Amino acid sequence: MKNIFFLFVFLLSLSCANEFDKYKERPKYITEASASDKAYFEAYDKTLQLWDVSYEELYIPTTDGIAHVIVSGPKSGEPLVLLHGMNASSTMWYPNIQSLSENHRVYAIDFLLEPGKSYLYKDMESIDKVIDWYKEVLFVLKLDSYHVIGASRGGWLSVKLALENQHEIKSLVLLSPAQTFSWIRPSEGLLKNIVSLLSSKEKRIEQSLKTMSSNVDNISDAYLEQYYIGTEKDSVNKFLINMKPFPNDVLKTLQMPVLVLIGDDDIINTEKTIEIVKTLPKGKGEIIKNAGHFLSIDQAEEVNKKMLDFLNNLPD
Repeated sequence: MKNIFFLFVFLLSLSCANEFDKYKERPKYITEASASDKAYFEAYDKTLQLWDVSYEELYIPTTDGIAHVIVSGPKSGEPLVLLHGMNASSTMWYPNIQSLSENHRVYAIDFLLEPGKSYLYKDMESIDKVIDWYKEVLFVLKLDSYHVIGASRGGWLSVKLALENQHEIKSLVLLSPAQTFSWIRPSEGLLKNIVSLLSSKEKRIEQSLKTMSSNVDNISDAYLEQYYIGTEKDSVNKFLINMKPFPNDVLKTLQMPVLVLIGDDDIINTEKTIEIVKTLPKGKGEIIKNAGHFLSIDQAEEVNKKMLDFLNNLPD
């Protein structure tokens, strides 16, 4: 009887260990990619070498496409979901992943409608379908209680997701969330980006990076190469027009702790963002010095510390 019990425990542990193995096989759109896609995937993998932590890649079939999820950190750690910024892919977290995955089980999801390793089956009709897609991915991952970190457009999506999952999302960290608390203000940087539309695509990308980062030279060459190739591939941003600031009374319904960090040279946010955040029931906001919109790269060490201090000191 005792031997049967131990056999049952062994088989159960083996089953749990292999629970997501079926999602580890690389799909044909990766293994049999076109020349342009292959170049992008190779650049993506080169950036992944910067992570400095062990990870596994999952390819999860969903109703609308295949979700590529990078998983790292201890299996016993609290789940932490990462939603990247526009055209950035999950590799944008390379300066942050080591700190974030030290005590958390981290799930970085590539957005389905942009360059990355996720794959879209069919057109999505609305922004609500995008949120439904995230819910489906999280359901397959069996995440019923988790923290979320969202950057830029990923910050807006994080809030949208949180408003519909008040009891599942334990906390929100938003890094320069785009169009979330207030409209993007007119600025010199924004004007330069508009003027650059008359230039070559390479010049437009270069100008965009200069207005988004306080120190472009600090960005890894490997990541820049991936970013350039990804931006050359026309991404689908059909729902950008739907990204409008959430009304204050709606934001105040968020019951989970919320931390918002913005750069002092942020083209997207101003002090007004921080003022609004502090009106939330459990809202906290700070401005990071010498940082632009890409603050998680510009000031990675300080941003990592702020995020971990917040996550590690949440009330039970």
